[in-house]
Amino acid sequence: MQPVTGELDLPPGFESVRLREAGDAFGHACAIAGERGAGTFVWVSRYDLVEFAVVLEPGEPLAQARRGFFAGMTALADSLALHCPPERDVSFVWPDAVLFDRALIGGGRLAAPAGCGEEETPDWLVFSAMLRLADLSYLEPGDMPGTTTLTGEGFEIVSAEAIMESFTRHLKSAFDLWQDKGFRAVGEQYLERLPKKLAAERRLIDSNGDLLVTLPAAARPERRNLRNGLEACQWYDRTTRYPKTQFHVQGETA
Repeated sequence: MQPVTGELDLPPGFESVRLREAGDAFGHACAIAGERGAGTFVWVSRYDLVEFAVVLEPGEPLAQARRGFFAGMTALADSLALHCPPERDVSFVWPDAVLFDRALIGGGRLAAPAGCGEEETPDWLVFSAMLRLADLSYLEPGDMPGTTTLTGEGFEIVSAEAIMESFTRHLKSAFDLWQDKGFRAVGEQYLERLPKKLAAERRLIDSNGDLLVTLPAAARPERRNLRNGLEACQWYDRTTRYPKTQFHVQGETA
């Protein structure tokens, strides 16, 4: 499939590449990342999904560079929160699912060059996201338990393009924050949207991106592996190439 030049209002440093409706933003961005470089923003023009991918060029080994995923997730949530109806909650399920009012609406993915070792600096990373924009026409009401759509949640007057444009600005802000105050500031923004299972637990994102959760009276923190979580991609249906139509969130507390 041949991409065509897209018209998005993106900040300096980003270059738009638009694919037609059947395109795969994630796959195409990975295919051209080495040639096109950082800031390449691949997006798909379609009525039912917000789908895009952006090329990053990290300056540290993959084990640490993978933390760029949290900048992408924070930017994605902030762009949703900016456009959503007031007093509605955007949150995460570790590490990659995005919820709107506790229902799955999409998520993020991350890719690195094949064969890149944990201690090697990758030539590129690709952060990609999908948000379900509209209900699938062949599904009846009630066929999508635990999930939702942007139009179903009152986003009717907001375009997919506006969300993507907002994402790029929030992503730039997230990396500026990382540069100015260190990764911990970005990690804290991500954790603010990750509900706790126990109110007293303490959370920290480790230098390799793993989530460390310390429970009251625990001798050592529980480790939740980022790499394994991204490989599982809990929110994404690889058969349909859509966010899952059924999703269950275990009980958590704010």
